[in-house]
Amino acid sequence: MTVRTRKLEGKHVLVMLLTAFGVISLANLALAVAAVMSFPGMEVRNGYVASQYFEEDRTRQEQLGWKANADYGDRQLMLTITTTEGRPAKLDSLNVTIGRPTHMRSDQVPTFHYDGMRYLAELHLDPGRWNLELDAVSREGIRFRQRLSLRVPREKL
Repeated sequence: MTVRTRKLEGKHVLVMLLTAFGVISLANLALAVAAVMSFPGMEVRNGYVASQYFEEDRTRQEQLGWKANADYGDRQLMLTITTTEGRPAKLDSLNVTIGRPTHMRSDQVPTFHYDGMRYLAELHLDPGRWNLELDAVSREGIRFRQRLSLRVPREKL
């Protein structure tokens, strides 16, 4: 039995190189499109204007000394905002948006009611990571903004 061998020529090497680089380029293009499509958008309309008030807002918020915590269970979102003494903070207003970190399709604005200790909202959240964008105003008119991360495990559904 004779084995026939083919000679490796320049055109074969060129096809192999073009194929390899073509696959790499297509993979990079697919990843770039996925990254751009999953970007939720801009944080502020004008970064320069927002930066002019950032330090003042941060200092006023730190002086409040509030701590925020979120939990989820039994289809209920529980939000606790406490003072430095551990008592519930007295709010003038509360706005919360909850959504996935990677896209805005799942964003929800829950309606909270206060039970004397914490804020509760009936809400269905699928398992996984969620971000809460908290925007509260104290009775003195000081804004308290915080982003909280929440993980909903499968067993809490």
